[in-house]
Amino acid sequence: MLKLLFITLVFSVTLFANKVIYFNYDSTPQRVIKGEVFGITLKALSTVPYFDDINYSFSNYSGIKILDTSPQREKVGKYYYDTFHMKATANYARLPDITASLIADEVYPSTTIKGTKLNVITLNPKHNFSHILANNFELLEYKTTSFDNTHNIVIFVAHGQNSDLHDLHFDYNVYKQGIESINDSYEDAKVTYFVVINKQLENFRFTYFNLLKNKFTTVIIPIVVDDDSVTTQSDLKPTDQSHELIKVYIASAIALLAFFIILWRKKYIYAIFIIVPLGYIAYIIVPDKNICIQEGANIYLLPVSNGTIFEVTQTQLHLTKEGSVKDFIKVKLQNNKIGWVKNEDTCTY
Repeated sequence: MLKLLFITLVFSVTLFANKVIYFNYDSTPQRVIKGEVFGITLKALSTVPYFDDINYSFSNYSGIKILDTSPQREKVGKYYYDTFHMKATANYARLPDITASLIADEVYPSTTIKGTKLNVITLNPKHNFSHILANNFELLEYKTTSFDNTHNIVIFVAHGQNSDLHDLHFDYNVYKQGIESINDSYEDAKVTYFVVINKQLENFRFTYFNLLKNKFTTVIIPIVVDDDSVTTQSDLKPTDQSHELIKVYIASAIALLAFFIILWRKKYIYAIFIIVPLGYIAYIIVPDKNICIQEGANIYLLPVSNGTIFEVTQTQLHLTKEGSVKDFIKVKLQNNKIGWVKNEDTCTY
């Protein structure tokens, strides 16, 4: 019996002596809302002076999604404060068991701490909820254009703080919708989103849950249809066409001056100063209405290379050209829907 106790004591002392990393939860939330992005901070201390990094692995968790593959780190003296972002995905949630180990030239034993249960609250939103929970959700810019005879398409860029903008979607009053671009910074995120809605709507109204104010906040996008042909994810505001208008005014002034000179000098050679400006004006104002689209061409909702494709041409089509921007041409389809096709998918007559 004494021999067994001695062996156990020696094993325990050896195990304690070999422990090289001490860590614990420094901060965890008291409560979380289902769908909320939250952070946990670990406080770690290594007894080994030289190592490359601390590696963490997670196990035995439920009702949460781990969003970070590596922590945000702050070093204070000998301590490392490592923060991971997670998201509550169920009514019941448990933090993971976390194992920490040193990345070093030598192999050292790892240390594990147990996770704890989280207090999860479930919201009861109205039908126009956007599924976004954030410290703040702000519209940066937006634009509405015609999609077809009965629908408009609204494109908006929004900024979210402490939020997973991948969750953004609407369950009511939307014909089509989707993400066109997004960055994955949960603390400071940005998304470009589109919704196709009924033309009868005068406002597109939705809510998000403000985590700081602890209440639902309403966002309103007024529906003002813009027929401008340029719509991109980096500039959704109406394009400034003042330079083109100035050129038209100058050409018109030259043509008018040439007309008065002809009347005054009776020299019709000056007619060239009328024909050339008028031809330039016609070139700017009158767009090319005829365009050939190849079979198998993708028709995009927005002029974005990785954007949403809503149709693929089954045969070669001759469509009405509505405008162009960069590598895309805006076309009106045979069902009167508006879409974008890449320049490389056009053909010649």
